[in-house]
Amino acid sequence: MRLVLATANPHKAREIAGLLPGVDLAPRPAEVGEVDETEDTLEGNARLKARAVAEAAGEPAVADDTGLEVDALGGRPGVLAARYAGEDATYADNVAKLLDELSGVAEAERTARFRTVALVAWPDGREVVADGVVEGHIALAPRGDGGFGYDPVFVPAGGDGRTFAEMTGEEKAAVSHRGRAFAALRCEMGTGLT
Repeated sequence: MRLVLATANPHKAREIAGLLPGVDLAPRPAEVGEVDETEDTLEGNARLKARAVAEAAGEPAVADDTGLEVDALGGRPGVLAARYAGEDATYADNVAKLLDELSGVAEAERTARFRTVALVAWPDGREVVADGVVEGHIALAPRGDGGFGYDPVFVPAGGDGRTFAEMTGEEKAAVSHRGRAFAALRCEMGTGLT
């Protein structure tokens, strides 16, 4: 099967490629710029991106959207995770804002979860949707050199205390929200829902 990637983020594209073995992934067409994520849900934003790319490419497209929900912050940053510190924020900016807002919050009270919705859309309107969640907590300070986004401060529950950024790509994929979402998507695609 061939799918066009809705993301142009090289970190995300590399991770998705590892999560969809055997799928021919084409890059997003150059004429399709970033799609404004104007929906208030992860599924809505994933749909916007996948539909825009599927229509432009004339082929099925795959998109995902991820949110980080921190309990001590009432679920923030949520769907705004990538833009938490502003529209042009870097990963470091977002992490710094998150840690600043959690300043003084004990590690035991820094519970959080990552959610990812993965979606494949066809030009004819068909789609397959799957989601993945991983519980965990926010570390007191960034640790590790791997991954991207909030990976240096997210410690998945049930692990050995390492952040996603301290794990290999394979270790992270085995337990991460994105890994779970794309595993569910592969199952859904295999059930004949396509």
